[in-house]
Amino acid sequence: MKKFKALIIEDEQPARDLLRLFLNEYPEIELIDECSDGFDGAKAISLHKPDLVFLDIQMPRINGFEMLELIDTEQLPLVVFTTAFDQFALKAFEFNALDYLLKPIALPRFKQAVDKALASLKAGQSDTRPISKLIETGMGTGTYIDRIVLKSGEGFHVILQEDIFCIEAHDDYVLIVTSNEEYLKKKTLKFYEENLDPSLFLRVHRSFLVQINAIKKIEPYSKDAFIGILKNGRKISISKSGYSELRKSFNS
Repeated sequence: MKKFKALIIEDEQPARDLLRLFLNEYPEIELIDECSDGFDGAKAISLHKPDLVFLDIQMPRINGFEMLELIDTEQLPLVVFTTAFDQFALKAFEFNALDYLLKPIALPRFKQAVDKALASLKAGQSDTRPISKLIETGMGTGTYIDRIVLKSGEGFHVILQEDIFCIEAHDDYVLIVTSNEEYLKKKTLKFYEENLDPSLFLRVHRSFLVQINAIKKIEPYSKDAFIGILKNGRKISISKSGYSELRKSFNS
């Protein structure tokens, strides 16, 4: 009998105990690890390459959606989300996430989710594109993000929004600039334009999103273009329309 590898990522011990107990009824599923936070969960997914993950969304340090951002697309497993908050459910199902369990989790509902997962895995239909879409389009929170989580060498790095000076487009990546560091992340500038607080961040050019408070001064460059000088000395391009929007922000 083919066995499928499963992983539980959940910060509450009673919830981990319950999920483990429920999984005992499925001999074809091997529980390979349990993690209590998103950083350990990301490492475990990279190490074990599970077929199925039970993932809590509200966790300390980083949440479940932020954790999924750290996983390479080709390593994404099938995901069953678990949470006590139903406001995430609509967003998850919009993109056909495998399933979504609300706490307290009842055994019949758990079986429904696992049977659905096993059917997909046995048919070789472990398509994780819906999860990738969910991550790319805002991670389901319905609020502006206040930090960016990314891989940094062998570990992970959390950048708070107040530490971001600007974000620059680089093809399929963005360059995230802080006071003294730069980080590449596979994401679009449009994503951050839509998900960072617009009262703090402004798209001033097709290639630049800037934290308004990080601007030290603005100098003319040509008739329809300007150069912004940030507090760390970095220079960014500002279009005529971007300059107009900045003036509105400064005067508000």
